[in-house]
Parts: sequence; structure tokens; C-alpha cells
Amino acid sequence: MAERHLLRQMFRHLRPSAAVSGLRGISTKAINEHERYYATAATAESCEKEKNYDQWLTLPPFNPNADGCSIGKRLYGQPADANTTALKWILKCCPHIPRCLVQKLFRLRQIRKESSNMEDKEQRPKRIGAKDLMDIGDRIFLPKSVEGTSPSTTAESRNFFDEKEMEFVRSLELYKDPAIIVINKPPGLPVQGGIGIKRSLDELAAKYLKFDFTESPRLVHRLDRDSSGILVMGRTQLSTTILHSVFREKTFGASNNVRGNKKVLQKKYWALVIGSPRRREGLISVPLVKVVLDNGKSERITVADNNNTLSAQHAVTEYRVIASSSRGYTWLELSPLTGRKHQLRVHCAEVLGTPIVGDYKYGWQAHKKLGHHLDSVSDPKWGDEISKVKNDAFALELESGSISDKQFRLHLHCKEMSLPDITQALKYASINFELDTAEMKSITLEACLPAHMQRSWSLVS
Repeated sequence: MAERHLLRQMFRHLRPSAAVSGLRGISTKAINEHERYYATAATAESCEKEKNYDQWLTLPPFNPNADGCSIGKRLYGQPADANTTALKWILKCCPHIPRCLVQKLFRLRQIRKESSNMEDKEQRPKRIGAKDLMDIGDRIFLPKSVEGTSPSTTAESRNFFDEKEMEFVRSLELYKDPAIIVINKPPGLPVQGGIGIKRSLDELAAKYLKFDFTESPRLVHRLDRDSSGILVMGRTQLSTTILHSVFREKTFGASNNVRGNKKVLQKKYWALVIGSPRRREGLISVPLVKVVLDNGKSERITVADNNNTLSAQHAVTEYRVIASSSRGYTWLELSPLTGRKHQLRVHCAEVLGTPIVGDYKYGWQAHKKLGHHLDSVSDPKWGDEISKVKNDAFALELESGSISDKQFRLHLHCKEMSLPDITQALKYASINFELDTAEMKSITLEACLPAHMQRSWSLVS
């Protein structure tokens, strides 16, 4: 282009003449040929760039509003993280790609980023690292080969579709919207798979609760195998991440006295306990710690003492008495403000001195006094039933286990839960980064008591 400018300057200093006219004709021809050269070169460069882009999987431009952790924090009333790494954005956009594979691509320097900065936009996408920060509008390019890593349904899983199983699992549904699905978990059914577990809720949900969604429901929180009640699952990776963040912020806020919107997430459990607490209502705030027993073969949670405060986790529970009887049982409403393992069971047994009915692990002595005790702290009967398939799909024997039976089931049930409307939050976040929690709607859920607890309620009341 500099040569073209120089030729134009030459014409301004030349007088018009026949010779000059001839020269001008020759020079004009040269300029036209020069322009055609640059146009052809630009087109070739553009084609080459498009050809290179065809070799890459292009992710959507970075948008902080789509970050689930940030939305969850803002829903709880906490400031969102200002920084999002390239690794976090890729995992958010591509939940089907294993984290280990993404990290490997970073190590091999096979991931590139196109900056949204106008000065850098003319340059080719640059190689980036996992911890590089994203700016609004940045685009990430992954090798096309990762497209083949999305999970596909095998012929075996498609064919293994039991109608009775499906009917039973779908009968548990309490609520469903585009973001979440909620079920009333029956007692005795494990939430997650593991050694010796043949059926679990996460596996069954992936098989029967996908409906018309491409993604399988994901667990947001946990319930003990022998407890029952409300269990929330996210229907997409983004909604699950938001709810994980809300649950995590709730626990962190209660443990560290951090101010937040405590009404965003509220859980209420009903429990039948042996004995009666000294006060009809109160707040339990004590740290819990895990203790390993039998050379690592088993473990239990207990109240932490001064010797193990470093490994302890703070746990907070509100309680109030619902009803009591002359038979020595009391109904309690328990509201956990933190989400620690076996928190409610340990708080009832070790702090209030009123173990939950059917909790042989933490209330073995109290059950022994009543003449109800097992040979071990675990209950093999309920675990074995899950592997049997009869007319009720799982043979959970849901009618048995009340205080009128020889053997008690655990009387702990998540009865009520209030959580933010994630579908509304996602719509609002897509147009406005600053979420107004005062305008956000809440979803209130309620799950009826299982059969054995209903029978116990009738007997106690």
C-alpha cells in the first residue's frame, strides 16, 4: 500500500502532456494490478483463517452472567467472583468433556483463545493456560477431536428399561421445571452408588428422569440411605452448579457468621427421638469431627473436643418440639443451617441426648434399653432389600419399621424445603448481571411422611 501512495504523489507533480498521459496510463495499469494482488492476498488469508477455524471447536463468547458459581453467590446475597479461569469456562460450556482431558489439553498447549480486545482481535488465537483469566467476549478454541468424547447411550442401557422400575421412580416426583427435578426419596434407597450397592438414585434418575433432556439429572445434595424426603437434582450442568453454590454459601455463612440472605435456602426435617430435650426449642452450634475406628474399617462422626479442633467442621442446627407423648418419644422439627455429614443424627444423640428412633449407629445404648438393638451398628436388613425385585420394584417394605414393629427404621425425614427459582434466576441473569434477590421468587416444596413414620405419628399423637 505504501507503493500505491508513492505513485499518487508522483502524479501531482507532473504536467499534463501526451507523454505524461502515456505514463499515467501505464502507471494506472500498474496500480490496478497492485490492488488486485492485495485483494487476492487478503482473500487467501481470509480463506486460510476460515479453514483453520474449521479445525477447531469454538465455544460461546465468555459471559459472566452464565457462570453458575457467581449466580449462586449473588442469590445468597454475596458478591460474585470477579475472575473466571479458562478451565472453569470450558467445563461450564462442555460438561460432557472429562476434566482430566481438558487439563491434558492445557498441558499439551492445544487450547487457544481469541481476545475480545480490538487491538488483539486482528491477531491469531493464542495458546493459553488453565488459570488464564477470561474477559467478556473472549472465545476459546478446542481441538475438533474432543467432539467425540460426549457420552452416548449404549445399546445395553437402552434395552435395559424396566417398566415397573420406571413407574416406581417417576412416582416419586414432587416437582419439575426446566432447571430442577425434585423427588420424595423413600427410606432404604441409596442416593449414590458404591461397593455392594446395586441400585442408587443417581443411576435410576439418569435412566428414567431425563425425559426430553439430553443431560441426566445431577445430585445437588445428599440424604442418608435410611433417611427420606426431599431430594433436589439439577437438570443441567449450569443449574446444578448454581444450586451447589447456594448450598455451599449457606454452610459457609452459618459456619463463619457471614451475612447473607438466609431465607434463600431453608430446610426442615421431622424426626422422632427417644426422650425429650430439656428446652422446647433452641440452637445447637458445636463442631463435628470424623473418627476412624477398627483400623480404618469403619468411621463415625462425633462432637469435637479440644484435641481435634483443627480437623473439625462447625455445624449449626435449630430445633423445636412439635409433639411429645407419655411413651417417652418426642417429635422434633430440625432446621440445619450447615450441611455436615450425619449432622442432625449426632446433634440429637450427643448434644440433646435424644437419639433418633432407628438410629442404631449413634443411639445404640438408648435402643438397647428399649429392647430394640441389632448385633452391629449397621442395619443389614434394609440394605439387602434393595437388591430384591418384587411387585413393588424394590421390595423396600415401606410399611414396616414403625415404633410398633420389632425393628425400627430411621425416623428422619426432610419434610419441607424452600429454595430459589433457578429458572427465573437464569432468565434474569441473561439480561442483567446484578441480580435483585428481593425480586426473586422462591419454590416451596413439601414431602409427606413415609408410611412407617406416619404410623409412628398416629401412635405417638
